Amino acid sequence: MSEKLDLLYQEFQQALCGSASRAETLDLKAGYLGSKGKLSSILKSLKDMSPEERKQVGSKSNEYKNKIEADISAKLQALDSEEISKKLEKQWVDVTLKDSNLDLGLNAAGYHPVTLVQREIEDIFSSMGFDILDGPHIEDDWHNFGALNIPSDHPARDMQDTLWFPDGVHLLRTHTSPVQVRGMESKKPPFKFIVPGKVFRAERTDASHETVFHQVEGMMVDKNITVSNLIYFMKTMLSEIFKQDVKIQLRPGFFPFVEPGFELDMYTEQLGWLELIGCGMTHPNVLRAGGIDPDKYSGFAFGMGLDRLVMMRYAINDVRLIHSADLRFISQFRSF
Repeated sequence: MSEKLDLLYQEFQQALCGSASRAETLDLKAGYLGSKGKLSSILKSLKDMSPEERKQVGSKSNEYKNKIEADISAKLQALDSEEISKKLEKQWVDVTLKDSNLDLGLNAAGYHPVTLVQREIEDIFSSMGFDILDGPHIEDDWHNFGALNIPSDHPARDMQDTLWFPDGVHLLRTHTSPVQVRGMESKKPPFKFIVPGKVFRAERTDASHETVFHQVEGMMVDKNITVSNLIYFMKTMLSEIFKQDVKIQLRPGFFPFVEPGFELDMYTEQLGWLELIGCGMTHPNVLRAGGIDPDKYSGFAFGMGLDRLVMMRYAINDVRLIHSADLRFISQFRSF
């Protein structure tokens, strides 16, 4: 009888594999576990067996009964999932635009120059082990000012033309520096990252100023970080962007979140020295605000206008063109 049960279960498994529908599977269940099913018939015959055989066959029959019930349940679940997938596939609608005027226009225009340069900068820093971070456009006073060593009475606040929300607490970020603070809050040294993104100022629009523009911020924190590390990464990045070895210099500059602070200039044949990047060694107060011990770690930070870098790269003389969404302008960069 034991061998008969083994053969019965093997027969069931073969039949289950060939079952292609829910109805077939339920019929199969009835054929083995129903009142007149094959396994049920064996269980009914237990009364005619000796006590020892009844115990052995009964135990094995119940074992196979449980297996069959589990196999049936798994099969039904698989069939239900398959049916749902087929229905979803039939009902699926592609809501994306195909061969539309918009699609054709984008293909004709190519990528925006800001996108091109931003991706290139991300690739350059990624190759040097930097992470790429992002943060909210709507910030609070602490992340945009307080944690960056700019308290409420600090004169540096007068340098920011800030767009505040009516609650007086939230604002459109005036720089990408708040993500430095968020990066320090979420990471433990050593780390290095850059933050590309949009920033917002209450600026008067002209050929070199816009209310909305793009910046790239960067930060590195580790033990024994010096100005030499800063110079190396800045020179490497600019040389890669402009496809040649560049000449740079540092001048003293003031930024409340770094000490010492520098203005980094790059030399050009046409215009001489051009101010390009604000940078410096991360201020101890900023490290403390990010939960980092300045007696143990040091770091550098830098920030630059991405739009200005784009203008230099492609000889664009009016920043308003960058934000014009004019396909005639953007299409010039199709080959880049």
